[in-house]
Amino acid sequence: MTRPRHRCHMRRQDRRITDETHIESILRRGRFATFALSDQGEPYVVSLSYGYDAAANTLFFHVAHEGYKLDVITRNPRACGTVVVDGGYSQGECEHPFESVVMRGSMRVLRTVDEKRHAIEILVASLEDDPSGYWASRAWALEGRLESFTALAFDIESIDAKEGK
Repeated sequence: MTRPRHRCHMRRQDRRITDETHIESILRRGRFATFALSDQGEPYVVSLSYGYDAAANTLFFHVAHEGYKLDVITRNPRACGTVVVDGGYSQGECEHPFESVVMRGSMRVLRTVDEKRHAIEILVASLEDDPSGYWASRAWALEGRLESFTALAFDIESIDAKEGK
């Protein structure tokens, strides 16, 4: 999938990642995404663990049923987020290898049981080392809880990626 790029200029073009497989790899290996939201002109930043659905070009999150984050998203669903895969600081070399993406798009609250089921399946597949083991011990409990399960989706509209060595 060819993704639209941001309208911002990346100063260090030698660090730009354009390979779609590499960008997808960053999103698959990341564990937390940090999002900048805006509440009536006031900035708000939140970090969330996520699951990545490559086919839908979407990140999914499990969140509390109520709170400021949901209030802000309801008023303004536009968001900018980043995922960083940290390569660790290189002692004695003053270098810090990393790979990162910056994404723009919209947040939405998932409403239907089918959307919520898909979100939890993506989250478990992305975060659990043994997703089948997780489901073997918990699948029975899921169906009755999906109505009250609160999840968000971030639909990626544009993305840029870079790396530092």
